[in-house]
Parts: sequence; structure tokens; C-alpha cells
Amino acid sequence: MSVELSPIAHPTFLILGAGSRGNTYANHLADHPEQGEVVAVAESDPVRRAAFAERHGLRPDRVYSSWREALAQPKLADAVTVTTQDADHVGPALAAAAMGYHILLEKPIAPTEAETRQVVEAAQAAGVLFAVCHVLRYAPHTVALQSLIAEGAIGEVQSIEHLEPVGWWHAAHSFVRGNWRNEGLSSPMLLAKSCHDLDWLLAVAGRPCERIASFGSLSYFNRAHQPEGAADRCLECPGQIEQSCPYSAKRIYLGAVERGVTDWPLSVITHDPTREGVMAALADGPYGRCVYACDNDVVDRQVVSMEFEGGLTASFTMTAFSTMRGRNTRIFGSHGEITTDSQVITIDDFLTGERWVIDTAVGADDGAAGGHGGGDGGLVTAFTAALRAGDARLVPTTAEDSLQSHLMVFAAERARRQGTVEAIPQR
Repeated sequence: MSVELSPIAHPTFLILGAGSRGNTYANHLADHPEQGEVVAVAESDPVRRAAFAERHGLRPDRVYSSWREALAQPKLADAVTVTTQDADHVGPALAAAAMGYHILLEKPIAPTEAETRQVVEAAQAAGVLFAVCHVLRYAPHTVALQSLIAEGAIGEVQSIEHLEPVGWWHAAHSFVRGNWRNEGLSSPMLLAKSCHDLDWLLAVAGRPCERIASFGSLSYFNRAHQPEGAADRCLECPGQIEQSCPYSAKRIYLGAVERGVTDWPLSVITHDPTREGVMAALADGPYGRCVYACDNDVVDRQVVSMEFEGGLTASFTMTAFSTMRGRNTRIFGSHGEITTDSQVITIDDFLTGERWVIDTAVGADDGAAGGHGGGDGGLVTAFTAALRAGDARLVPTTAEDSLQSHLMVFAAERARRQGTVEAIPQR
């Protein structure tokens, strides 16, 4: 469904949620003022709220403690970023659409299929520009891959093999101890983390996914694997046990302090990224818990098998048990093969035996602390360009695209839980 836009010379933004993602998008605008400007914020944490307001020079009457308070005001800006926690996307997205705000919505759209459809339909009915933050689509690496495939660099694509190596300490931080550890508090792992990847596979395949199956469970981060004699908090764990544990909170977070880290992941656990501040956070906060004694229930590894229109097949693996690095992908074509690590693309030509390499690095890694290989900036650049030009086509991902990849995730979760092969609804 096409969206008719009126050009906005200098788009203004209300940031709903000034956590890691909200700050990422707002800081991009601060660094590129020609693209747009942040004029208001809603954030429940008073320390984050004050720091954000100071960073962006916001007037006191444009700083709010909740999205409800902000959206109860007369319209404050041209667009909003909905960068609240996953379970709190639906309310602000629906309210913003009803007020005529253009919407940049952090993934996932919503925790359930019904709510996801509701948000997409509300944005379409309101006639606003709506983009989901599937930032991997906007990375130069992805753009280059799509161009190579479209140009026939490896002939006709037959199958794709894609790996998301979450990283052992990132998994422990975010998905065992952190905000995305529990489906009831957030959403399933495939939705919270890997909807990026199923959306990316949909983009690279360039055709609808028709059938999907999945396997996975919480296999390791549970009581059954807690060493005998270990404490439920790392600061209380006997030295010999704690020192031999790669998931030790002391090892992960004090190691970050020693390396001079002041932002993510320390910014998530404390407002004081010193040794003293981190130790205080680990003493009684959720990030000081033993990884085998948390209230986590999301899977720690999962495999998804997909069949796309025309018979193209793809497999996706998410694992917590890896080093933290870029995604690894192999794309198998009728006339060649592509191998990539989310930065360097290697093409092997079956006919000539030639190999050539393309480096798509943009000065940012593909880790959670980086800019998703340039995708974060690419997303905001495309969104603001569409607003300035009054041309929704400048955002390459439509609401329908984002809905389709979410439907893939929900179907994969049904398949995993029920042991079935699921057909993907095409709307």
C-alpha cells in the first residue's frame, strides 16, 4: 500500500524511550542535523531522561516521564521513534498513528501476531510513513549482496545458509540475565533477536517464504548445569568456581571496566560505569546473578528451515555458544557461491574458477555495540530522506515487508512448539 506524503523540509522527532536504541537514532540525528532534529523525549528513567535532554538541548517542557504523557500533548513533532521495551511497542505505536505522527518503530513490531497486524493496519489507515528498524536491510553489506544477486553474479540462487552467532557473553548479558531473558517479560528469542535475520533472509531471497519449520530449546542456561557448590550470585560464588566460569558477571563486567568501556553493556546495568558502580550493581541487581539461576526461559539455540517461492531453501541457526562476531552466510547459486561474514563478501565463479572479494566495511562492526555495519545510520538516513522529499519509496522496506517477516517468525515459533511444518500467511 503506497503512502502519500507531503515534503517536510526539516523533520522533527519525539523519542519515546531513551535507552540504547533510542539514543542510537537520536545521536545519528545530532551528528547529521541536516537530516532532522530531536525536539522532545519521553523516558521513565530519570537519569537517562536528564542525560538525554542535556545531550540534545531540550526545553524542560519537552521532556516527559512516559510515552503516555508525551502523546497526551498536542502534536510535538513530525515523527516518533518507538524505542520502548519490546512488550511496550503497541500502545505508543497505535497512539502515535492516531495522532498522525510518522513512525520509526524498533523491532519487533509487537509480541503477538494479532497485535502486529493491528499496528501495521493502524499505520496504513493513518497514512503515515511507517518503518520498522530492521537495520540489517540498510547496511551497505546487504545492499551489495542484493546487487550481486540481481546482476546474476552466481546465477540463480538455490539455497542460503545463515548463522547468527549471538556471542557467549552477549547471550548471558541480554538473554539470560537481561531484559530479553523471559518470554513473558519480552518475547521469544526468535522475535526479540532474530526477527532481524528472518527479515534479512526475506530481503536477500527476494521472494515470499511459503513454508517453515523450527527446532530449539533452552538447553544449557538452567539449574541442571550449575556447578556443585556455586552460589546464585557471582559475587558470592566460591573463588575457584567463579574463576573457572566464562559467564562470571565479575569477569564480563569488571573486564569491561578495565578496558575503559563506559557505554554498552555497562550503561545497561548501572549509571556509574566505574569499578565501584559496577560492583554495587552486581551485588543486588539482575546482572549479578548466576547464569544457571535466573528466571530465563528463552531458547539458547534454534534452527529454522525455510522454503521460499520457486523452491529456494534456506536454513538459519541462532546460537548463544559462539564468539561475538558478524553474521556468517553462504549463498549457493547455479553458477557460483557467495561467502560473507557481514563485511567481506567472497564470490567464487564455477565457470572461470575466479574468486573476487568485496570489502563493505564502513568503520563499524556488526556487534550490538556497533552500528550494525552501517545499518543504523542507513535506516535513519532513508527515513528522513523520505520525509524531506515526501516520497515513501525512499524507505525500501514497506509495512507489508515487515509484516511478512514477522509472520515468518510467528509461524516458526508455532512449528517449534508443535513439531509441525507451517505455511506462511501471505497477508
